[in-house]
Amino acid sequence: MALNRKLYRAYNRVRDDNFALEGLLGFDVHGKTVGVVGTGKIGECFARIMHGFGCKLLAYDVQENPTCLSLGMSYVPLPELLSRADIVSLHCPLLPSTHHLINTDSLQHLKPGAMLINTSRGGLVDTTAAIEALKSGRLGYLGIDVYERESDLFFEDLSSVIIQDDTFQLLQSFPNVVITAHQAFFTQEALHNIAETTLNNISAVESGQPCPNRVDYRPTRRLV
Repeated sequence: MALNRKLYRAYNRVRDDNFALEGLLGFDVHGKTVGVVGTGKIGECFARIMHGFGCKLLAYDVQENPTCLSLGMSYVPLPELLSRADIVSLHCPLLPSTHHLINTDSLQHLKPGAMLINTSRGGLVDTTAAIEALKSGRLGYLGIDVYERESDLFFEDLSSVIIQDDTFQLLQSFPNVVITAHQAFFTQEALHNIAETTLNNISAVESGQPCPNRVDYRPTRRLV
C-alpha cells in the first residue's frame, strides 16, 4: 500500500509543508488480480488479506492449498500468473529450484506495469534483471523487504559509510521502488514465537522426542 499510494513520498512532502498531490496518484486494489507465488502459511495469510480487499486470486505452487482454493484462488503456471496479475507477491522458500525464479526470461511474461513484492528471500529475484525491467517499464513497481546480497548491508547502521554495492544503490534511485531492511518479521509477537519455538525444538531433541518442526530436505522438480 505504501508503494501504491506513494506514502514514502507523501510523508516527506508533508514534513516540508508541501500538500500538493502531483505524483501521488495510485490505483484501487479492489478488483485487481493478485498472483501469489508460494501458498504455504504466509502465502495463505497474504491471500486472505487480498481476498478481503476484493481481489481476484491466482497462485503458483508445486502443491495446492485447500484453504486458498476455498477463497476462489486458481492455480496456474508461473508464466500465466505473471501475464495476468496486476500484483505479484513472492512467498516461497529459497531453494536451488527457486533461485532467481524472477529473472530476465520470466519477467518477459510479466503484465506491463505490474507490481512485484518480495518479502520472502532475496535470492528469488535476479536484481539486475529487475532493474532492467524497471528501466523498460515492464515492471511498474518493486517493493522488497529482502535483497539477494543483503548480508553485507542489512541489520547494520551504514549511514556514515559509502555503500560499495552499486546494484543496490542504483535500485534505490528509482522513484517506484520501496526497500525495507528485512523487517517484515520484526514484531514483539513474532520474536516471542521464534524464541518459544526454538526452545521447544531444543527440548524435544534433548529429550529424544520427535521434533515437530524438523525439515528433511528432498530435492523437488524445478518450479520454473
